[in-house]
Amino acid sequence: MKKELLYSGKAKDIFATDEEGVILAQYKDQATAFNGVKKEQISGKGRLNNLISSLIFEHLKDKGIRTHFIKQVSETEQLNEQVSIIPLEVVLRNVTAGSFSKRFGVEEGIELESPIVEFYYKNDELDDPFINDEHVAFLGIASAEEVAFLKEETRRINEVLKELFSEIGLRLIDFKLEFGRTKDGSIILADEISPDTSRLWDKDGQHMDKDVFRRGLGDLRDVYEVVLARLKERG
Repeated sequence: MKKELLYSGKAKDIFATDEEGVILAQYKDQATAFNGVKKEQISGKGRLNNLISSLIFEHLKDKGIRTHFIKQVSETEQLNEQVSIIPLEVVLRNVTAGSFSKRFGVEEGIELESPIVEFYYKNDELDDPFINDEHVAFLGIASAEEVAFLKEETRRINEVLKELFSEIGLRLIDFKLEFGRTKDGSIILADEISPDTSRLWDKDGQHMDKDVFRRGLGDLRDVYEVVLARLKERG
């Protein structure tokens, strides 16, 4: 099934498969932060992110969200529809935290009156800079209609995810999405959704996401195991 390596990223390796238009994503045990400045091998992390992301993608599918996810094939691997990734990180913020708080000099934990969608240019050499709609147009990344769709779809996904995480006792603070174009030009959700790409707090304000690694707050594996167990218990 797995053939040549197509791409090696910080969190996943992407392989071609025997089936045209289908790729295999193999999740790594590597944890990175600050655009790769902080890096560490954490045994079992790939398994946790793959299992968590698979469960979340299945839930999104049940809610009518189209994604690249096909199926989980092992504890660290899943099959995905092959897409051309749009070089944008689409971030939605429900609550002030992280770089948002730093950029605007506000404390963490302020509930936003309405969610804020941000775009970052997906380019490691440029350190993934914060950009706006006009930059997106200048760079030829997406049309105005596609930008509108990305915002609308991200807000729709947000409502589904907020409800899901609330059911397992977690507050969705913010998250990052990536989208891709299919062969027919449709835009669908891609990449992963996990505690690596989502900021999650429990009812006591404890971090249940990659901030545990970024900020040295404890054992990342323990936190991710809790998130996985709660998702499994939910059914």
